[in-house]
Amino acid sequence: MGSLRDFQARHDLSMEALCARILERHAATIRVKKPAVAIANLARIVETTLDLANRKGFHSMSLRDLTERSGLSMGALYAYFDGKDTLLMMILGQVVGAVEEVLGHPPEQLAGDPAGRLRWLLETHIFLTEAMHPWFVFAYMEAKAFSREGRDLAVSSELMTERLMADALEDGARRGLFTVPDVEMTAALIKPLLQDWYVKRAKHRRRGVTPERYARSVVAFVEAAIGAGPPPAGSDAEEPRLSLSLPR
Repeated sequence: MGSLRDFQARHDLSMEALCARILERHAATIRVKKPAVAIANLARIVETTLDLANRKGFHSMSLRDLTERSGLSMGALYAYFDGKDTLLMMILGQVVGAVEEVLGHPPEQLAGDPAGRLRWLLETHIFLTEAMHPWFVFAYMEAKAFSREGRDLAVSSELMTERLMADALEDGARRGLFTVPDVEMTAALIKPLLQDWYVKRAKHRRRGVTPERYARSVVAFVEAAIGAGPPPAGSDAEEPRLSLSLPR
């Protein structure tokens, strides 16, 4: 299995890179036309928003709070968005975009290897949420504040990730590699295991669990639950596994 460092070397998910994608997506409505200035200010806005939302909740955060903490004037903020709902959708849209960009394109060599593809999806999901931790926590914790459009976008993204896992599970079951009586339900049960990493990350960190160890444990847990064969030679077969098992 890979490492978080290798994942980050392949995918630029820095605040600046993510805000550059926001600028590209919203170029028609963002009034600042110098990319360097726009990206730098978007980074200040988003970073401050994520911090304030974590401290007091996005719903309780005011634009005045945002101006005071970011150092940008109210007029400067309105050059990028017309209100809090638009700002929320900018952030949520980038989370969803990153999921589609990263998880939606498994390596071609795994097309005929459902076990390898499932391992890749689990590991990559954990590394993605670690690299974008404040973004994913925001999307999870602020779901109650989403508009109908935001809820629909979030649900469609979650269903997409479940579908990717379900496809690998179905392919493996068809080849006789997995025992999965209900593919859709199994994929739905796996999803909370992945979310637990970023929602309860502090708990795992206190126990000294790294993203790599968590990924290996989740892979071992899921493979045991679906009756997958032992991992290939040279893998982390001796890594301690989670002590729970999914129902067969």
